[in-house]
Order: sequence, then structure tokens, then C-alpha cells
Amino acid sequence: MEKHDLLHEFPELQEKIHELKISDAHFRKLFDEYHELEHQIHRINMGSEIANDNFLHELKAKLLFLKDNIYAYLIK
Repeated sequence: MEKHDLLHEFPELQEKIHELKISDAHFRKLFDEYHELEHQIHRINMGSEIANDNFLHELKAKLLFLKDNIYAYLIK
């Protein structure tokens, strides 16, 4: 399964991501939440965790929402 962590999603913004993780508590919270959710989805996709399709769909929707918020944060 393909990883969707933020450093792979936004390779051109790696430096800014690192800078904000250190200097901005709100960004760090968003980053950590995204990272946790991405790992949970990955574990479900790999079969390490069990979830029904509706729950997985909800997790993916939340991940996309977080990703959009993080991207907006990165480009401002």
C-alpha cells in the first residue's frame, strides 16, 4: 500500500512542514492528527486492523479534510 504521509504528499513543502512542526503548536496538532489517522488507515488497508467500509470511508474523508486544512495552512 502506498503511504500518504505529508512529506510524501507535499515533497516541495518539506522544509516548511518541518519549520511549522517546531514553531506552531496548532500546526503540530494538525500534523500529529493527520499522521495518526494516516497510520490507522494504512493498518486497516494492510489487514492489521479490522473496520467496516463505512468506518473506513469516514476515516478517509477526515484524512482528506485534514490534508486540505494543512495545505491551506502551508501555502498562506
